[in-house]
Amino acid sequence: METLKKNYEFSRVYRKGKYFSGQYLTINVLENIYGYSRIGISVSKKAYKSSVKRNLYRRRIKEIVRTGCFNLKQGYDLIFVVKKTEQIPPYREIEKEIIDLLEKAKLILKNEENNNQVD
Repeated sequence: METLKKNYEFSRVYRKGKYFSGQYLTINVLENIYGYSRIGISVSKKAYKSSVKRNLYRRRIKEIVRTGCFNLKQGYDLIFVVKKTEQIPPYREIEKEIIDLLEKAKLILKNEENNNQVD
């Protein structure tokens, strides 16, 4: 999975995309012209002052998406925006929220859809 790196890529998704909010995260979604999905992760200094905490959150999100037990639809730009909380939630809670938000955005393929896409 590719990553969003440039400021204009993030701006385009924020301006034209849809967003889905949860307790810990907001996911911004926009269809792209590529045949693959790209992700971006935004953890502000306002949310977590310590760079160690920001990077821990970022690494957890990347790992959940990389090893996810879900099949993502291809061709979308996703931005995960972290909300401010007292402490970083446990890995499983972040994972559950990401899956819930991706289902809300209808970006997780069901097994039948995945099999049809391969044929």
